[in-house]
Amino acid sequence: MTPDWTAVFDLDGTLVDTIGDLVAALNHVLAAQDCPALSEDKARTMVGHGARALIIRGFAAAGRQVSDNDLVRLHGDFLSYYRDNLTRLSRPLPGLVEALDQLAASKWRLAVCTNKQEFYARKLLEELGLAQRFRVIVGSDTFSVQKPHPDVYLSTVSAAGGLRGRSVMIGDSKTDHDTARAAGVPSVLVTFGYCDVAVESLQPDALISSWPQLLPALARLAS
Repeated sequence: MTPDWTAVFDLDGTLVDTIGDLVAALNHVLAAQDCPALSEDKARTMVGHGARALIIRGFAAAGRQVSDNDLVRLHGDFLSYYRDNLTRLSRPLPGLVEALDQLAASKWRLAVCTNKQEFYARKLLEELGLAQRFRVIVGSDTFSVQKPHPDVYLSTVSAAGGLRGRSVMIGDSKTDHDTARAAGVPSVLVTFGYCDVAVESLQPDALISSWPQLLPALARLAS
């Protein structure tokens, strides 16, 4: 395997199954406003655009709109609850640790680029014992832009010591796919994440349904 490539991973639904804790935080906020709770299945496709977008979508599902002023308060309530319950249910997706071990053994640089705020992304990965595996962990507030803007991806690769032309975006959503396209790099999408459209329809450069398929897919893209 080529030793100087960089793999940039999304977080929620890609590296870690976080839906249980995200939905618990969302339902905590909804309940305080007398809105019905959402199931994990219903909320699954709402994840991936940051906490504010998740709150807006959650209230929309209850037939409610959120004003800008209310959103500031609700966002604070969401983050406060989420911070204290970050890994109550969240776990690395099956096969992930072994896949990361394989990539590290093959001298790939590993990085995270997520639309979760950096503090929460880093804390989540630290609590799950994964943070030390990544050269850099970039969140929605690390730089001045978020995915799918190409600059956040390019800055992530640079911070990891890599080059754009020798990097790959790995994620689970249209946002991740659009990020890769905007940055001019290949995309690998997983089928087990939180995408709100059929990932096959996005026509990524590679599609995997389990983590053992990652290294062969990257080998093809890096050849």
